[in-house]
Amino acid sequence: MSVIIKSVDKGSPAYRAGLRGGETLLSLNGNSIMDVLDYRFYQNSCGIQLEYTDESGNIRSVTIKKDEYEELGLGFETYLMDKKHSCLNKCVFCFIDQLPKGLRDSLYFKDDDSRLSFLFGNYITLTNITEHEVERIIKMHISPVNISVHTTNPELRVKMMTNRNAGKVLEIIDRFNSAGIKINCQLVLCPGYNDGKELERTLEDLSLLENAECIAAVPVGLTRYRDGLAEIEPFNSDTAAQVLDIIDRYGDKCIQKYGQRRIYGADEFYLLSGREIPEADYYGDFLQLENGVGLWSLLRSEAFEALKETKPHSRKRKITMATGEAAYPLIRTIAGECQRKNPLLDVSVYAVKNNFFGGKINVAGLVTATDIAEQLAGKQLGEELLIPSVMLRQEGDMFLDSVTVDELSERLNVKITPVGNDGYELVGAILGE
Repeated sequence: MSVIIKSVDKGSPAYRAGLRGGETLLSLNGNSIMDVLDYRFYQNSCGIQLEYTDESGNIRSVTIKKDEYEELGLGFETYLMDKKHSCLNKCVFCFIDQLPKGLRDSLYFKDDDSRLSFLFGNYITLTNITEHEVERIIKMHISPVNISVHTTNPELRVKMMTNRNAGKVLEIIDRFNSAGIKINCQLVLCPGYNDGKELERTLEDLSLLENAECIAAVPVGLTRYRDGLAEIEPFNSDTAAQVLDIIDRYGDKCIQKYGQRRIYGADEFYLLSGREIPEADYYGDFLQLENGVGLWSLLRSEAFEALKETKPHSRKRKITMATGEAAYPLIRTIAGECQRKNPLLDVSVYAVKNNFFGGKINVAGLVTATDIAEQLAGKQLGEELLIPSVMLRQEGDMFLDSVTVDELSERLNVKITPVGNDGYELVGAILGE
């Protein structure tokens, strides 16, 4: 396979060797380049024999000398150098299938790309991976690999993912483990499907894998747009508590076997069950923050450390904070402690109910501008409105409902400041420092 070079950084090793945009990269040190993983792996050499086709169609070869980890300097049409791989499953719990019509196109794309697992931490189901990719991961020792396992029962996995190959590919997990590839496992739990005895089976199987670094269970997210989809009951306080009991039991076994807990439940299970969320040291290296595992604990720990380091002061300031219903108690507590540091600080914290998705979704990352605007309309918002940056897309400019930060700011007539999921940043933003 070959890939067209879009640009060459001036002064880079490739530029000095005479390569230019419009030419076609064929191989590095005799290895064909299919995508970004091949390119990044094989460019890490001091001496590179690069083969390419010039704009006249002539095949040329050039030797490039550079430092081992110095970038060659080639740019391509897309970051991956080809198209993203889409998901082939029809999972009963798929959140994308529960989105309403009319949102921006990118939200409807189902990603299942092993390259994005390594590069950006995305989770893959393995149903879309080729044998070439499996062998390449093992050869290059690409680690960790993030896998959406859900269940280790092959028949149940086929049922839940509506893909006849979903059970067969579970053996790839064993191959990665045997090759020393670190694995992070995600389990989206659906009551009546993969909880209870099935969850015990899954945790029993995965806890036997010495390279399964982190196994995290998260509750299924259900919106009001499930017409024509499988019926799934949401977790309640009792069923959430049952999940945590199982997780604690198998986590304790992992501590005895590996010296690490390894198995965790998402923060939402604790909030649903009414149980106290563990302290930060419970979560080890926080390997699944993106799945809401330990997010609450880490934010709380960082915020209180930041408050200890902050000197009391008096500066008149009135602001408003908007967050999801799940995070509201913690954000309200942190805001209250900030007011102790500055008695002239006036903070109003609002839990925004997610009417857009039907009220069963309570995480901050899925709150829309529409709900914020409707629920904060007419309120005295002060000089600034703080929102979690997870409400916005990666570019930091737009909510899920395609409303921009500037548009919401104009509608509410207040400056809006997105704040990252960092306790120090949050305390600083509240105090105006």
